[in-house]
Amino acid sequence: MPGRLTLLETDITRLDVDAIVNAANSSLLGGGGVDGAIHRAAGPDLLAECRRLGGCPTGEARITRGYRLRARHVIHTVGPVWHGGTAGEPALLAACYRSSLALAALHGLRRLAFPAISCGVYGYPPDQAARIAVAETAAFLDRNGLPAEVIFTVFDTTVRAAYDAALRQQQG
Repeated sequence: MPGRLTLLETDITRLDVDAIVNAANSSLLGGGGVDGAIHRAAGPDLLAECRRLGGCPTGEARITRGYRLRARHVIHTVGPVWHGGTAGEPALLAACYRSSLALAALHGLRRLAFPAISCGVYGYPPDQAARIAVAETAAFLDRNGLPAEVIFTVFDTTVRAAYDAALRQQQG
């Protein structure tokens, strides 16, 4: 597994990968945070394609072209809003990673980048979200040849520390 999982504190919209994952809302029509940044960087054709998809339930994923992004595709997944952890949030967040990874494998994508799903305005505690993200991704990669590499991208030092700890725990 070493080498297949990496962590970067970077702007996900600038990565040259097969696909980036968008932490979308259920309409898939753009919003704030990572979602808004991806829609702005990809341009209006992404919004037009997302309109044709008709939304996406929490825990599922949909794939589109990347348009003006360096990434060739965008995998949109809808993470759960944090309600204290008693409303099925861990299972829904895990499903986001499994659904996104399955779509990447189905489409033959080798390099995939994830944001910290639900850790922004959706309020998921970064330490808990990172453990789920790393565990689900590592389990998927253990069973599948694709994607060959997964990059976790983070936006601040608090979230980076949570992912660093989760990756150390997974490898140790």
